[in-house]
Amino acid sequence: MRLILLSLLIGSVLPAAAQKKQFPRPQLGDSALLTLVQQKTFDYFWKFAHPVSGLAPERTTTPEVVTIGGSGFGVMAILVGIERKFITREQGLERLLKIIRFLEKADHYHGIWPHWMNGATGKTIPFSRKDDGGDLVESAFMFQGLLAVQQYFDRNTPKEQELRNKITWLWNDAEWNWYTQGGQDVLYWHWSPNNGWSMNHTIRGWNECLITYVLAASSPKFPISAKAYHQGWVVSNYFKNGKEFFGIKLPLGFDYGGPLFFAHYSFLGLDPRGLKDRYADYWEQNSNHTLINRQYCINNPKQFKGYSADCWGLTASDNHEFYNAHSPTNDLGVITPTAALSSFPYTPAYSMQALKYFYNKVGARLWGEFGFYDAFSETHNWFDHQYLAIDQGPIVVMIENYRSGLLWRLFMSHPDIKKGLKELGFSSPAI
Repeated sequence: MRLILLSLLIGSVLPAAAQKKQFPRPQLGDSALLTLVQQKTFDYFWKFAHPVSGLAPERTTTPEVVTIGGSGFGVMAILVGIERKFITREQGLERLLKIIRFLEKADHYHGIWPHWMNGATGKTIPFSRKDDGGDLVESAFMFQGLLAVQQYFDRNTPKEQELRNKITWLWNDAEWNWYTQGGQDVLYWHWSPNNGWSMNHTIRGWNECLITYVLAASSPKFPISAKAYHQGWVVSNYFKNGKEFFGIKLPLGFDYGGPLFFAHYSFLGLDPRGLKDRYADYWEQNSNHTLINRQYCINNPKQFKGYSADCWGLTASDNHEFYNAHSPTNDLGVITPTAALSSFPYTPAYSMQALKYFYNKVGARLWGEFGFYDAFSETHNWFDHQYLAIDQGPIVVMIENYRSGLLWRLFMSHPDIKKGLKELGFSSPAI
């Protein structure tokens, strides 16, 4: 998985935590606190965006390296910013036009962008030696955001029409079926003009990639067949589960659920409420995954300092060593705020409990310019001093989905998505 590659790439270059500036933390009621967290986290995508492209840097220590997936979460965060009046509709529109005009000219591979690119030039920055071409999953996260943007900006003004038209052109140009490597019944994560299919990484579930198959089936010009979903995505040793953990049934995935971002990335736009197919009820899947992750932290079998009903959430993030995909079966004593905060739709009371702990109890070391730093470990007396786009975005978006359902409503209203979900055999109140 990409997380393993990422840990190898950045593990040796993360600097030691520096002395951090203290940022004020006003005492607020629940609703005002949610708004503050959304606004400060949104500022990563607004104030720290690359000045040329408007895209989101991978992390605060790499301002020239922009990330396609994290930027896809960021364009959704811009919609939240407009709705919450952090910015005006016109400001959001201008930023999104900057982004879309840049993406038109940036490197792409059969309509699919690379994982990383230079924020000023749009040239590919290799993610690893052979991963120097199209990244289908990261591009799926971007298209998830762009289709929501297209539905939001629905006015008949020249600028809003330009934005919608350019998104349509990019969406129509994305050759999802190319990434079946010659018509196989499965999607491949990478293709490069230099290295071809040598990464050889099929996309099979259960993980963060469901949205990739949904978008590929929804493509108006280059769709995959439903067969790729049913004979590719679901054919995995880690798809069906059905066992109970702490008395909680887990329909799909790794034992104990794996890192919590599996319940977030595909579901920033894809509404899990009532979403079902022959394999699972996706609300049950994501809710139970979250409850299992939390209960593991409460039980705390490794006796890490700080773990409790107030302090929970294991997912991929920085840690005191470098970076890892934290989960109950890969527990290094590191809590990542995005895990609990991006789970607000599934566990609102428990997520609020965690939010108040992060803000009130450890906030002096965890709260910074763009909200909560990426991760911390009380056991190792380690608090990160960095932010990561791919962890910031879900906080803004999933809190908003909990509060208003905004991104779910927009994405699920797109006619191509309705068609694609039906093609794959999904049912949902939204389609």
